[in-house]
Amino acid sequence: MFLEQITLSNIYMIVGFLISMYSCVSNDVIQTLGTYLTTSKKMPTWIIWAFTSAVLVITITTGWIVNHGDMSFGRLERIPFPETFTLIHVLPPIILLFLTKYGIPVSTTFLILSIFSANDVSVIGMILSKSIIGYFLALVVSIIIYTIIARPVERYFYYTQKKKISKWWVAAKWLSTAFLWSQWLMQDAANLFVYLPRKASFGELLFVLIGFVGFLWIVAYRRGGEVQKIIKMKTNVQDPRSATIIDLIYAFLLLYFIQLNNVPMSTTWVFIGLLAGREIALYHRLRFESPKKMYKHILKDLTKVTFGLVVSIAVVMVLIKFELVKDFFMSHFM
Repeated sequence: MFLEQITLSNIYMIVGFLISMYSCVSNDVIQTLGTYLTTSKKMPTWIIWAFTSAVLVITITTGWIVNHGDMSFGRLERIPFPETFTLIHVLPPIILLFLTKYGIPVSTTFLILSIFSANDVSVIGMILSKSIIGYFLALVVSIIIYTIIARPVERYFYYTQKKKISKWWVAAKWLSTAFLWSQWLMQDAANLFVYLPRKASFGELLFVLIGFVGFLWIVAYRRGGEVQKIIKMKTNVQDPRSATIIDLIYAFLLLYFIQLNNVPMSTTWVFIGLLAGREIALYHRLRFESPKKMYKHILKDLTKVTFGLVVSIAVVMVLIKFELVKDFFMSHFM
């Protein structure tokens, strides 16, 4: 167990893991719990926390059992576990936490995993390729689905949103949230557990669950934070019925990519692509808003994630160069 021997490397590992866990969940909460938080504004914080924590504990524990101690669901097979952790491994999640504060949906996958894959450019290339494919696949799938259901389904939801919604739809929203939350945990597990041994002991599992559940309380209390604004600007997402459909489409897209291969990917790109396709289809079928406003939102979201990607890659390159320079001076002048 990694807590048995407290060394500087272990301290960096534990601190990096805890910051990474909170920053990843905070930055990606719009994808997984965003619609749930939006449609549960009147729900007590403790119920939201208990529900999301229960799904998390079941998902991670099941993965740990089925994969014989591997909490990452095999997503880290191509990414080696560092022999020694340094400050360079802690800085990416700290930067991610800072960018999340300002509502920038940074690519957590690139920012966190690239530091650990710096010696293998092919892995970074595969992550980038899968993420971009995810955006365009989600865009196309979303356009097709919402072009079909916009008039018979979404228009009905829009004009009946002030009426009392059936409890069956509320139950469906909770179930779809549980499904999506579990799929996201399986897909983004690499970002969360890259700091931990690839085969975790029961003590390490318990440490992870306690830390994760604690951080979820903060997320539930803040109702998502700044990045939640991306969800709130979309058409009719406050309606649990519309939110349920969004969650199901997104969850099945993640399930597809989970089954496709074990290469990690930026789920942010998939989510932004889904929302973009939805807005395009709803505009062309229902004309709820002006084309200028619709395309402005789409371009703004795409600009944010692209900016986040560029920042992620730039930060990683600077940190790697800094590490190389530091090693050079340490070996030649110390």
